[in-house]
Amino acid sequence: MTYQPKSDFLNVMIERGFLADCTDYQGLDNALVAGTVPAYIGYDATAASLHVGHLLNIMMLRWLQKTGHKPITLMGGGTTKVGDPSFRSDERPLLTPEKIDENIAGMKQVFARYLRYGTGAGDAIMLNNAEWLDGLNYLEFLRDIGRHFSVNRMLSFESVKSRLDREQSLSFLEFNYMILQAYDFLELNRRYGCLLQMGGSDQWGNIVNGIDLTRRVIDHEVFGLTSPLLTTSDGRKMGKSAGGAVWLNGEMLSPYEFWQFWRNSTDADVGRFLKLYTELPVAECERLGALPGAEINDAKIILANEVTTLLHGPEAAAAAEATAREVFEKGGVGEDLPTLHLAAAEVADGISLAQLVVRSGLAKSGKDAKRLIAEGAARVNDEIETDAGRMFGAGELAEPLKLTAGKKRHALVTIG
Repeated sequence: MTYQPKSDFLNVMIERGFLADCTDYQGLDNALVAGTVPAYIGYDATAASLHVGHLLNIMMLRWLQKTGHKPITLMGGGTTKVGDPSFRSDERPLLTPEKIDENIAGMKQVFARYLRYGTGAGDAIMLNNAEWLDGLNYLEFLRDIGRHFSVNRMLSFESVKSRLDREQSLSFLEFNYMILQAYDFLELNRRYGCLLQMGGSDQWGNIVNGIDLTRRVIDHEVFGLTSPLLTTSDGRKMGKSAGGAVWLNGEMLSPYEFWQFWRNSTDADVGRFLKLYTELPVAECERLGALPGAEINDAKIILANEVTTLLHGPEAAAAAEATAREVFEKGGVGEDLPTLHLAAAEVADGISLAQLVVRSGLAKSGKDAKRLIAEGAARVNDEIETDAGRMFGAGELAEPLKLTAGKKRHALVTIG
């Protein structure tokens, strides 16, 4: 990119690696310099928590606010009833309104850690698109909004095209999603003066639709900005770990496990992750990311501490680091490890090692647990154990039992 922006926000986006594309660099930059720009990112309520895959665009909203602008977190109370088909191979399961509301409540807890909500010009606001979608009159919507969409153009978007090319069914319900998302941008501009929609690069087609619709219906100029879709240096989708999704709600994933996820980053990712997920100066991120040999482990601890502090607070980050040092450096049992609490009745007849490995979350299934154990990758109190059927009774579990899978994943088992 040759354009050199004047606004702090665009400079941060470029310098720290957040920017994939923008619909109009010059126009957006001028708007950012001229005054406070309201900008939104939409989140469908498909789960009870956001996960690490959402963290990049949450950080974009945080930087937007830190550079003097107004973040809007748009909860998809309406669009979740349809489901975003983008780059999916099948239709999303439909959720009840009650489940959608429950999921939104869980997601709100995360946003409050990163954004300052309030009534001031630069304070964030949280909205729900059910506010304008639930009451739509279908015939009026088709006449006033639907006429602005070309089916030929919609079929050309990569998110839809890839599904059709694989001859996978795309329901009419899902096909409507991109119209509803475009309508969100129109309504946000009309009601709240929103000038910018941000999202991952897979949302480019939906964002462009919203910009085009807003121009056609009310002749207002609005903008779109996308971030890259991140994969780790070893090719994994960002936000996934061996144990599944890396949730941002502490009740679904402990602060220690969250800290450990970042501590386990591959060497090649450290510098990039420091720029994207922390607020350390860019020069310091680059210095830490370039540390040679074993010194890169110090940078990984800084990364884990900084990211965990933003989400869970400094005390949780310090406790996680202390537990990690106890477990890894001293061979002890850290108090902050994920813990499986068993009732005495559950172990009256004993419980197998394979069951403990699954129940503690170190394996997804009994088959996975047995393979892990057979390969010598499971340890009990730091001793390798290869008998998946070994039974543990109440006596052996009177003191916390430490389970280990591989080199870096640990859990405790206790009775009570």
